Amino acid sequence: QVQLVESGGGSVQAGGSLRLSCAVSGFTGSSYSMGWFRQAPGKEREWVAYIYGSSSTTYRDSVKGRFTISQDNAKNTLYLQMNSLKPEDTAMYYCAADVSPLQLRIGRSKYWGQGTQVTVSS
Repeated sequence: QVQLVESGGGSVQAGGSLRLSCAVSGFTGSSYSMGWFRQAPGKEREWVAYIYGSSSTTYRDSVKGRFTISQDNAKNTLYLQMNSLKPEDTAMYYCAADVSPLQLRIGRSKYWGQGTQVTVSS
């Protein structure tokens, strides 16, 4: 059974940092394209960062230079290091995985976690 379980969310002040984790079970994470998405109240879900082949990464413009996506294949875990957090980063964050990078990019991944809440106060 495939499972993605996020953790690491919380409440921080602007300028602070958090590291999200996504524990993968049921498949080897390195064999899938994986990513982080977020959804703020009243807004559509948006992609945050992707990782392909365990090393190729892509970030949305608003998080470039502040967020880093990485993958620990030995632990089968995906991470999102978030620094210099802003109030506009407040959202529920989800990890996702799919064998197809295209499906991942368009938000139609086969596998999703349950989400972890990130709240940034000014």
